Amino acid sequence: MVAVVPVQSLEGSTGLLNLFGDATRLRLLALLADEELSVAEVVKVTGLTQSRVSTHLGRLFKAGLLRDRRVGSSTFYQVHPAMPAAAAELWRTLEPTLDDPALREDATRRDALLEARGEGSWPAAIAGEMERHYSPGRTWQAMVHGLATLLELGDVLDVGCGDGWSATLLAPRSRSYTGVDRSERVLEAAERRAAETSCAAGRPRFVHADMEALPFEDDGFDTVLLFHVLPHAEAPSRALSEAARVLRPGGRLAITTVAAHGHQSRTAAFGHRHPGFAPAALEQLLEAVGLEPLQCGITSRERKKPHFEVVTALARKPASDGEEKTS
Repeated sequence: MVAVVPVQSLEGSTGLLNLFGDATRLRLLALLADEELSVAEVVKVTGLTQSRVSTHLGRLFKAGLLRDRRVGSSTFYQVHPAMPAAAAELWRTLEPTLDDPALREDATRRDALLEARGEGSWPAAIAGEMERHYSPGRTWQAMVHGLATLLELGDVLDVGCGDGWSATLLAPRSRSYTGVDRSERVLEAAERRAAETSCAAGRPRFVHADMEALPFEDDGFDTVLLFHVLPHAEAPSRALSEAARVLRPGGRLAITTVAAHGHQSRTAAFGHRHPGFAPAALEQLLEAVGLEPLQCGITSRERKKPHFEVVTALARKPASDGEEKTS
């Protein structure tokens, strides 16, 4: 993907340089880059006065470089993971170059403070907001790998498989894994990744094809995946029809897709041809191609504006007469 360089006016550029051109503000950004601290804790770590700390934190927050969270009478701050593009670009350039005795001392005192704060009570201290906080090794990726060990997927067709990361996760839990993508370059990357990854179930297979014209016989797969690909289809109903056709009776189709939205100007750059799908509309499309929806609803919402939502759906192909349905 080609990086988009943020465009700034003269006034905006000088304002941004002024924002980063203060040693105290850079010190606070470095301190809060990886950890969330309260105002009182920032004062304790830095030795600065509370009024000075509050003034600089307020300016950084107003500019979108920090996010805040209130807990009772305390306000916690942390570097915003989705700060304005121009500021983010400048911060990515500056942060790796910062090296100063004051910063090292701040980091040492911060780590000691966090250790004391969390002794024996860290889970209780963040109860109800665990997803916002880091702990060693506890990531979404780690959770996905843990859940994947429970899967038994049979013969899998991953439509829009991308560069093969999902294959490394799913192929070991499948009788066979076939990935489909319409980008030859992406599939070349998937082949390289598969060659570098050991797989007890055998090497995944990758096929260059379009989701609306799958080159497979009817009833060939137990599981079909359409993860974040439906908005790219010229005719989503045709893509769903093809997925239903290649499913075996009793097989399941799993879908994730962006929910209906009004921000086509943003998604067009990613190749989206459709502005998402409302759960009710997606259910109707599934029923129209002969599938039985088992689940269909909004399962997540992005914190960053414009707050795109994701719909997750699971549907089953009805078993043929005389065949027992799978659960």
